[in-house]
Amino acid sequence: MRIVIAGAGEVGMHLAKMLNSEEHDLVIIDNDPDRLKTVGSTMDVLTIEGNANSIMHLKESKINKADLFIGVTYSEDVNINSAILSKRLGAKKTIARIDNQEYLLPANKEIFDSLGVDYMIYPEKIAAREIVGLLSETGSTEVVEFTGGKLHMYVIRLDKDAPIIDRSLRELAPANNGFEYRAVAITRHGRTLVPKGDDRFEVDDMVYVISSKTGLKELYKYSGKKQFEVRNIMILGGSRIGWKTADSLGNQHYVKLIEVDRQKSYQLSNRLNNTLVINGDGTDLDLLRSEGLDKMDAFIAVTGNSETNILSCLLAKQMGVKRTIAEVENVDYIHLAENIGVDTIVNKKLITASRIFRFTMSEEVTSIKCLTGTEAEVMEFLVKPDAPATAGKLSDIEFPKEAIIGGVIRGKNAFIARGETQIKPYDRVIVFALPGVIRTIGRFFN
Repeated sequence: MRIVIAGAGEVGMHLAKMLNSEEHDLVIIDNDPDRLKTVGSTMDVLTIEGNANSIMHLKESKINKADLFIGVTYSEDVNINSAILSKRLGAKKTIARIDNQEYLLPANKEIFDSLGVDYMIYPEKIAAREIVGLLSETGSTEVVEFTGGKLHMYVIRLDKDAPIIDRSLRELAPANNGFEYRAVAITRHGRTLVPKGDDRFEVDDMVYVISSKTGLKELYKYSGKKQFEVRNIMILGGSRIGWKTADSLGNQHYVKLIEVDRQKSYQLSNRLNNTLVINGDGTDLDLLRSEGLDKMDAFIAVTGNSETNILSCLLAKQMGVKRTIAEVENVDYIHLAENIGVDTIVNKKLITASRIFRFTMSEEVTSIKCLTGTEAEVMEFLVKPDAPATAGKLSDIEFPKEAIIGGVIRGKNAFIARGETQIKPYDRVIVFALPGVIRTIGRFFN
């Protein structure tokens, strides 16, 4: 697939890295020569220094031969305009990152469709939705849903008191035989591995588990996690993520939102009928104490500053808050934040990349999620008739060692994949994969 990306920022870089590993034909347009130099020195891509709104530069990228154009510059206007131009110049499909949720209204989407923008991604809306979902699964740091909730992937950090510490998968297998979950990966010291029978669980491991809802209770028991109800929530930062999260939570929770900008606080107060908006500095310890931070069940830091978000979450933890969520846009800080105690990290760039990456996949891939803190992905495949995966039991199929099938959805039923499982046509299978093997995996289900 020939793909043209406008923007060599963190989103564009992350996308290019993912797509490059799958051997796509990539072109990146950016007006910053230093960024392009970084991209060109680390990946096999064609770089063009220039403006994505320039017809000359788009033609230089051979946009007329592009299967996909992706606009992910820092400017919404550039993303939309360049997508429109690319479509008119011959690109088969176009995607633009946007900052204005008004564009997603059905009537407005029709306008953009007619102009040539096939798909628009509003990262803040998706991030807010993820945050709301995480507050209902307090034992996990990340949750991915498949086929309407028939199966989920839960990411769980192991504490020193977890019953499975220093035990191997083989040792746990007899006890877990009847349970509806399966550990498909472990991230340890920044490295992600697909576990084998002799691999032992260690303190601070991030464990990726495919489970049904019925298996969740036992899963939390073995990992030493406890579910609790979230009622009182404090949000730091009146960003787009902040106000959308507050708007979603306000009807069923007691929500306080702290915003340092006075004018913005008034605007938020008028917009959020069920949220108490406080004008103040969220890094002021006295303010946080006076507003009852120690009585909160969850603390969500979504200011525009990653360092502030991380530090304020650590402060909330010290004051007894059970659940902390931080927006961390500096990718280099993600592992640091996880290692020092922030429960969950939200990164708009990874969210955007996940949504866009789906458009580069074959039709067998019905969903895909890039996971925070690792370069791995979890995907849902639709199995076609006569696909190689249907040739026998999973234990008899030479599936790539860098990937693992965790679960199967068959009609209204869902179950965990085992060695004796036989995949059938039209099954939906959940696959965890390390970088570089996605295209190989796809052949098993096509």
